[in-house]
Amino acid sequence: MTKIMMHGCNGVMGQVITKIIEETDDAVMAAGVDRQDDGHNDYPVYTNLSDCKEEIDAIIDFSAAPAVDGLIDYAVERQIPLVLCTTGLSDEQLAKVEEASKKVAILRSANMSLGINTLFKLLKSMTKLLADAGFDIEIVEKHHRRKLDAPSGTALALAEAANEPLNNEYEFVYDRSQRREQRPKKEIGISAVRGGTIVGEHEVIFAGQDEVIELKHTAYSRAVFAKGAVSAALYLAGKPAGMYDMSDVIG
Repeated sequence: MTKIMMHGCNGVMGQVITKIIEETDDAVMAAGVDRQDDGHNDYPVYTNLSDCKEEIDAIIDFSAAPAVDGLIDYAVERQIPLVLCTTGLSDEQLAKVEEASKKVAILRSANMSLGINTLFKLLKSMTKLLADAGFDIEIVEKHHRRKLDAPSGTALALAEAANEPLNNEYEFVYDRSQRREQRPKKEIGISAVRGGTIVGEHEVIFAGQDEVIELKHTAYSRAVFAKGAVSAALYLAGKPAGMYDMSDVIG
């Protein structure tokens, strides 16, 4: 039985993951951490991470960027594998994650769904062929009105996956409102839409001469991310120090 801590347990994703773990035979929620707690969970919840002394096999994090630094320190100190799902991390925080992975197992992904991670692989295999054929690359992502970061971490990860076969020569462009010029060839446009209760939608557009190819992933429920996060935690428990991603989980 894998004992899991949920960091950010009272957030929307934290509660979805709680339900998924309740329905998972080989996992149990051993503890949760959140800034506020009203006692409605069926497991101990701490408002201060350092107060948690339960035996933990893996941590799942869906919180906010400012809370990640302390969590990384905690995971390293207690040698607990960490599934890091929070997006919007600074360059300094990403460097800290990389350094911590030398001491403890960390799996970081901008998106935990199987579908999105399959899309990453597709992009890497087809981008250079289409770019060399003159196709322009644009990414449009849509999320609910409460999402804080823009563009999404998944949109950036898709752009990076597309750019990798292009020797990372393409520039990411987020706003064209202040320029008056034709679109340069070597750029990837990234647009963000925020509104309503959109769970998550990502579309990669390859626009060529007289034809357009679109790759699109739509999440209709947060459960797709929760299931991926739980699968990642089960995979990571007991793994040696290192940096992992969802491609390791899905093979």
